[in-house]
This record gives sequence, structure tokens and C-alpha cells, in this order.
Amino acid sequence: MSPRAGLNAELVLHAAWGIADSQGIAAVTLSSVAQKLGVRSPSLYNHVSSLDELRRMLAAQVLNQLHERIVAAIEGLNGEAAIRAFASTYINYALEHPGLYEGAQIASDQRDHEVTRAGGAIVDLTLQLLSHYSLNEKEALYAVRGLRSLVHGYASLERLGGFGLPLDLQESFVFNLNIFLGGLRHGSC
Repeated sequence: MSPRAGLNAELVLHAAWGIADSQGIAAVTLSSVAQKLGVRSPSLYNHVSSLDELRRMLAAQVLNQLHERIVAAIEGLNGEAAIRAFASTYINYALEHPGLYEGAQIASDQRDHEVTRAGGAIVDLTLQLLSHYSLNEKEALYAVRGLRSLVHGYASLERLGGFGLPLDLQESFVFNLNIFLGGLRHGSC
């Protein structure tokens, strides 16, 4: 079967992006993408080998976009101001695009170079932001995990309505980020 004229991997990815952004990653199927593009599902196999490949492509693109937004947000900042901008941008992205964000959380197979590279760029950026603390390499990676856990957990719980107490969510997050940064400042590793 010959490929449909005008259809390409970029259009397939764009359709999957729209579905994930509006309906969540679970709604991204070959059938839903084909329907959005007005083609039959088998036509997609000329451009992607599987649903897993499509979701990996989507994850890499989302991670690249998140990285770009963080880089723009921290421009001209350093130290704790940059870390605060990183955290705020990360959380805002996760809340603004929950389906895309969820799709980017797939565990990367080390052979999947695009997702690994895109996720690695965020890790490297985070390491740079943490470089002014007196951390050895292992501690710095632990701190990257800690910061990611803080922002991911906060965004996930907020999105799911998991914060039931009548407390200001932003104040609550700033309080906990301050504790995290204070621990790094005082070497409580």
C-alpha cells in the first residue's frame, strides 16, 4: 500500500500531540490518530512502526519543549532564583499540559536515544542550576532526583485535587522548596 500523499511522520506526531494535550496520553492510539488525520490506521505504519514508537516520539518532543521553556525562564538568573524559576516553569507546564506531561514520564529505554537525550538535557540543566552548592557528583544527582520529585509530586497532586486542606497552594510549594534549598545550603545531605 503506498503512503497517502501529504501524510508524514511530523503530521502523525502533531495529531498525537493534539490528542494527548486535550484528552490525555491514554487517548493516543493509532486508531484515534488515524481518525484525526482522516485516514485508516494501517496508513500510519508508513510513518511510525508502532504506538510505542509514536509515544516515544511524543515524549521526546514534550521533553524538548519543557527544556526550552525552562531555559527561557531562567535566562539571566542564577543560584536559587534560577532554581525557583525552574520549579515554577516545570509545574506550570505540567499543569497546563497534563496529558503531554504524563506522556513524557515514560521510563526511557537507554537504546531510545531521542527520549534519553531530551530527558538528559533537563537533568544536565538541573545539575548546572545546582552547581553552586557544595555537592559531589553523587549528591548532585540525588538533589536532581529530589527537586524533580518535589515539582512532579506537587504538580501531580495539584492536578488530581490531592491537596484538600484550605491552604494556599503556592505558599505551600514555596515553603517546601525553601526547606529543600535550605537543606542544600546547609549541607544536610
